[in-house]
Amino acid sequence: MLEPGNNNELPPIPGKRYFTIGEVSELCGVKPHVLRYWEQEFPQLKPVKRRGNRRYYQRQDVLIIRQIRNLLYDQGFTIGGARQQLTGDAAKFDVNQSQQIVKQMRIELEEILKILRR
Repeated sequence: MLEPGNNNELPPIPGKRYFTIGEVSELCGVKPHVLRYWEQEFPQLKPVKRRGNRRYYQRQDVLIIRQIRNLLYDQGFTIGGARQQLTGDAAKFDVNQSQQIVKQMRIELEEILKILRR
């Protein structure tokens, strides 16, 4: 598990449509019980629930979780402060999040380029 201060070392998000809670836990460096708690505290976080109440997160959910993690662990916000920050800045992306998106897109484009060159 990643330490709270190592947000820059989070792995890139794979090009999948849905992620299990275990996969999101690995991708975001947060334990599953914390993710379930954050679902109650942050209205923006709404994973799809299927059979047996199993959670399936989408890419946007993973990005929101990473932003929440950054606000709480790296910037030192409280839960209430992070919630307020997310609702106030819903249209704005954090610089770290923008960099992560660009990095992820670059990786995916390089993979596509490799496939096309074959």
